[in-house]
Amino acid sequence: MYSVALTDVGRIRLINQDTVYVSDVPIGVLPNLYIVADGMGGEKAGDYASKSLIGYMITYIENTMKMPVVAIREAIEYANENLYAEGIKNPNLTGMGTTVVAASIIDNTLYVFNVGDSRCYILDENGIAQITKDHSLVEMLVSKGEITRESDEYKENKSKITRAVGAEAKVLIDSFEVELLGNEYVLLCSDGLTNMVDDKKIFNIISSGAGVESSAKRLIEEANLSGGSDNISILLIDVSAR
Repeated sequence: MYSVALTDVGRIRLINQDTVYVSDVPIGVLPNLYIVADGMGGEKAGDYASKSLIGYMITYIENTMKMPVVAIREAIEYANENLYAEGIKNPNLTGMGTTVVAASIIDNTLYVFNVGDSRCYILDENGIAQITKDHSLVEMLVSKGEITRESDEYKENKSKITRAVGAEAKVLIDSFEVELLGNEYVLLCSDGLTNMVDDKKIFNIISSGAGVESSAKRLIEEANLSGGSDNISILLIDVSAR
């Protein structure tokens, strides 16, 4: 496997509250690890939340002997406990939280965990598929049949998330398992990309054959050309690379 991670402040925000982490080599009990986190709260608190989440996760994973898949889930829970406690103790951090999408590829299976609206996609010759489900107000309304994804209400309220790491004492984490054939690309990203660039264009850029580095740069450029209204983070994995 070969991966590249890029993050960009965008055209509107003054501070980048996104944080990315990538390791193609073993870390603790995991053979590899990929994380994208998008902080929320005051500018300093959001930045602190996303960076600290990754710090807490790495600390936990490096020191646990749990099974790999259990280790990722418990690492997010460990981060949640610590961020929530810090938010209570420090008024400057009150109300902070962060999304997370974390993945590891183990024996040709992709394991993905997410909280919030940062996403994981898989791309192959057949197209692009979103693996994670957004924990957002609009997706909850869509699931109830109250609005559609094409509606103005959906577009205007996409950034309102219903789950975040550090926001509450306990965190509910979704998980997914996908068998890989070995010819796929895996994309983890923050909503700064997906709110600006549609899935079809994301697929066209990544499947162009330009390579993961050029593709990641192109995705950042496209998000900024479309307005760059938020921080943009891309973590792109070429599963076929050896």
